[in-house]
Amino acid sequence: MKQPIVIVDHFKMQFGSTTVIEDLSFNVQPGETFGLLGSNGSGKTTTIRALLGIYPPTGGTLTVSGKPYKVDSGIRLGYLPEERGLYKKEKVIDIMVYFGQLKGMTHNAAQTWSEKYLERVELTDKRDVRLDKLSGGQQQKIQLGITIMNDPELLILDEPTKGFDPVNRRLLMTIIEEHQNAGATVIFVTHQMEEVERLCDRIILLKDGKAEAYGSVVDVKKSFGGASLDDIFLKVYGEQIEEASRA
Repeated sequence: MKQPIVIVDHFKMQFGSTTVIEDLSFNVQPGETFGLLGSNGSGKTTTIRALLGIYPPTGGTLTVSGKPYKVDSGIRLGYLPEERGLYKKEKVIDIMVYFGQLKGMTHNAAQTWSEKYLERVELTDKRDVRLDKLSGGQQQKIQLGITIMNDPELLILDEPTKGFDPVNRRLLMTIIEEHQNAGATVIFVTHQMEEVERLCDRIILLKDGKAEAYGSVVDVKKSFGGASLDDIFLKVYGEQIEEASRA
């Protein structure tokens, strides 16, 4: 059996006196798509940031390919954060080529790849436009393109289809599936349960920094009496949802 590409082992995270993650353990197998699920504040983004070395863990270990992740670790990793962040006053093509070169591509290879990607997502006419002149959805397409440049072995996607209309959501889901089929490992953060059903092999559902469910989509459903993922989410978060609706 292959060794997991990601291992989170007894992970704990505190900020001051507040415990955000409490004794969390899970792994991600090579080539699978793993759903990291939970409501806002459940610990998803904190876990990703600790995995990428942005936050030092209070306790436990988090490894990628057997060791704590560093930028020069040698693994091709693409990360799409929930908070988008690119150089907004630069031209689209210049931004894409710049990041392609940072990923080790030549200037020509990065430009050729970027041109093809812009054509595919119907943004060729925005090639020489400053990023801040694009709509939020168009900027998101550019950031996704940068994330998948150079065919990452590990893709970490935090709400990649957030704010997209159904047509663009379908296009991006197709792009993600192509990387799945090429053997990439994907960690997928989303609130859209239909996306989980379509893409994910296994999932973990977090609440208050702890795992409420963990395993294959089929096994998690069985453990909740055959309920849908939407219903499982509502059951786990029922009280919080009711409190929020009364607020």
